[in-house]
Amino acid sequence: MPKVSRLEVVSTGARRRWTLEEKQRIVAESYSGPRLASVTARRNGLSTSQLFTWRRLARAGRLVEDAAPALVPVEVVSTPASASTCTQPPPSSPPALCARVGIIEIELGGCCVRVDRDVDTEALQRVLELLRRR
Repeated sequence: MPKVSRLEVVSTGARRRWTLEEKQRIVAESYSGPRLASVTARRNGLSTSQLFTWRRLARAGRLVEDAAPALVPVEVVSTPASASTCTQPPPSSPPALCARVGIIEIELGGCCVRVDRDVDTEALQRVLELLRRR
């Protein structure tokens, strides 16, 4: 059996994780002169589209350390549903329960958001983020 004289390492294409400091350094480097975005991207081993995304985030002030999630006190209260809050659904829609069970009320930024168990979590996250910024 012949002896191997050369070994090649092939990249698996794994995603690289960039620290916030690395991103900020690379973005600053790309602004250091005209036409340096593609050169900077190549030198640091990332695509120009990724660099332009980081630059856009930096201009918007969003290339910063993520704040720790804030915890707020939660109060669980039982309020009976009154008959006046029930409305009859149109005949073409599927039957709905009159008394809503599992309603969550979130007060944030002077606003109140009520959601039930069928809430779209991504939409709720966007709404809460907008309220938090107010």
